[in-house]
Amino acid sequence: MKIHVAVFFGCRSVEHEVSIISAVQAMMSMDKEKYDIIPVYVTKSGEMVTGDDLFAVENYRDMDTLLARCTPVVLRRTPNGVVLQLLKKGGLFKGAPKELPVDVAFPIVHGTNCEDGTMQGYFEFLNLPYVGCDIVSSAVGMDKAVFKDVLNRFGLPVLPCITMASADYLANPTEREDMLIEKIGFPLIIKPVNLGSSVGITKVTKKEDLSDAMELAASFSDTILAEHAITHLREINCSVLGDGEDVKASVCEEPFMQDAILSYEDKYMSDRKGGKTGGSKGMASLSRRIPADLPSEKSDEIRELSCRIFKAIGCSGVVRIDYLLDTDTGKVYANEINTIPGSLSFYLWEATGKPYKDLLDDLINQAFRRYQKRAGLHFTIDTNILSGLSLGGAKGAKGSKLS
Repeated sequence: MKIHVAVFFGCRSVEHEVSIISAVQAMMSMDKEKYDIIPVYVTKSGEMVTGDDLFAVENYRDMDTLLARCTPVVLRRTPNGVVLQLLKKGGLFKGAPKELPVDVAFPIVHGTNCEDGTMQGYFEFLNLPYVGCDIVSSAVGMDKAVFKDVLNRFGLPVLPCITMASADYLANPTEREDMLIEKIGFPLIIKPVNLGSSVGITKVTKKEDLSDAMELAASFSDTILAEHAITHLREINCSVLGDGEDVKASVCEEPFMQDAILSYEDKYMSDRKGGKTGGSKGMASLSRRIPADLPSEKSDEIRELSCRIFKAIGCSGVVRIDYLLDTDTGKVYANEINTIPGSLSFYLWEATGKPYKDLLDDLINQAFRRYQKRAGLHFTIDTNILSGLSLGGAKGAKGSKLS
């Protein structure tokens, strides 16, 4: 019997389109002999739909036509497990709605409102096995400041930073900018605290450009992060796969930047030769060197560090950790973690000797293994606290005592 895998993608995020690309890549690569794949596209306004047309990335060019051919759905917990309930257009039921069983959820979502623990909490609420990081590790990974705090606690290398509320900056921009210049100086990096894919990030080398960078970051997040920009920099990435029992690091890669920082366009809108492709290959289209041209001891250092970070955050599934390598000092700093990386970093695992199909198998198996472990934990207790309790009728709690 096939395993029913519901793949969730899209969502209300600035990385919405990237999620579509990553999800379609994964669904195309899943073993059709093992899995019954159910695409669940979450629109930018939050509605969930399914349909065979969601398997082809070309169909997303005309979103109105695509959605007209899809069926609205909701997830529902039943005594026999979780089902995907198909609804008639317009939200009305037509007799008994058709239900599709869901054995495991596979979220392939990027950014806020989904990758940050929001969707993971939804699956926990439904008691549905799901692939990837749990609520806490997802939330920590999304917030760059919290991520740095956790790594600092474990003695892992990160650049110091300053954070401030966007509202505080907008209320007194001159004072806040002067403070950053005094404490950090130029060059510096300004970024939203909880976005991925390099959205809203700016390298600033002079005071005249600082206001624009701060306002851009504030437009994407309620918290702004500022840190020193390494002058002579190489960006190195490494993926980690596993759970609490077994953790492995991939080979390292070095992505190539078109500018001072690796931008959204670099990541998703350039092919391997530098031409524009419209992002149809997602992170797999980025110009990169795999494996990175590093001394073996430096590569081993980064891979070992990646496994330590994975465990420190409490991750599971597949992640990608992005590093800053200061070529003047040779020091490596963890920049950020992507708990659901673009294209699921399959290209790094293929270079490590694991085909994409096998990577997807591992991720689904890990989801079931975690679910079985959690099944042995206690989430409720038997009490008789409601036995004989009276709140004095509908108007109040007269005579009741709760302490």
